[in-house]
Amino acid sequence: MQMTVKPTDAELEILRLIWQNGPSTVRQINDLLNEKKTVGYTTTLKLLQIMAQKGIVRADKSDRSHVYTALFKEDETQHQLLDQLLQAAFGGSAKKLVMQALGNGKTSRSELEEIKSLISKLERGES
Repeated sequence: MQMTVKPTDAELEILRLIWQNGPSTVRQINDLLNEKKTVGYTTTLKLLQIMAQKGIVRADKSDRSHVYTALFKEDETQHQLLDQLLQAAFGGSAKKLVMQALGNGKTSRSELEEIKSLISKLERGES
């Protein structure tokens, strides 16, 4: 199954919390969101309800506190969003995307080493 809708930034923030912490209640997600900025409980609830309608999360309503689970894995979502960005902003050119990402000057030395290692593996035909 493939995600057919693009999550908003707020929805992605919630998805990241579910991916990191596993299935969670509205209260748990809201508490985690409030560690960075003030978000009302009803706002979090409404976002999760919209996400459930979109088919991004599933709500287990068997208990009084509904538990929300992401319907897509983190890497699947990242892959789809990257494909959309690659097509929309870079005309499908992976080179342009990488050059832009690396040209921002925010790439650490260790990240550059990992990238070099990945390029070497790809050149050798490994995945």
